[in-house]
Amino acid sequence: MHQVNGRRKYNSAARQAAAQRNRDTILDAAEMKFLRQGYFPTTVAEIASDAGVSPETIYKAFGGKPGIVHAIYTRGLAGTGQVAAYERSDEMRLNETNPVSLMQKWGALTAEVASALTPILLLVRSSAATDENMAALQAESDTQRLERMRHNALFLQSRGFLRHDVSVDEAVDVMWTCSSPELYDLLVLQRGWSLNRFGRFVASTMISALLPADDGT
Repeated sequence: MHQVNGRRKYNSAARQAAAQRNRDTILDAAEMKFLRQGYFPTTVAEIASDAGVSPETIYKAFGGKPGIVHAIYTRGLAGTGQVAAYERSDEMRLNETNPVSLMQKWGALTAEVASALTPILLLVRSSAATDENMAALQAESDTQRLERMRHNALFLQSRGFLRHDVSVDEAVDVMWTCSSPELYDLLVLQRGWSLNRFGRFVASTMISALLPADDGT
């Protein structure tokens, strides 16, 4: 009986792993296609061909192009590490007692997530004016990011990390700007900054704008 149960668990895990690989293959093919030729010209049939699956498989898994873009967006939010970026951010917040070190870690994490997320967000924004699904995803992304930054700002206030003349709302605005796809687009995609340089810039901006002067030395 134990051998049968062990075999079933193994087979189930293997099937789940195979399904995840198949899903990632579809999303990789779709992201490449979208970024090369745009949202509107790209068809599900083209994505299916590049991914080596049938269009029916894609429709069943994602429901069409809007669902694919949403899945790419959700995957990008997790960053590129083994643990989702938002979980790592929460862990940093719980375990780091030095606000400067926290900002430096947040800066590096911001750069990591932006590298995965910004290209698809720029695609979404360019399509939002004429597509209600993309407009809804843009609004969802903006709302989620704003809520996350408020969550972080309230934490900084609760720990006494914010400079005395910085309100929670101002802290939200600073971190909202530092984590914006527009900033990453300007400095990394257009000006050719490295991810490390961008992460350091985000950290130093937050340190100088939010923390007492002697905390940033």
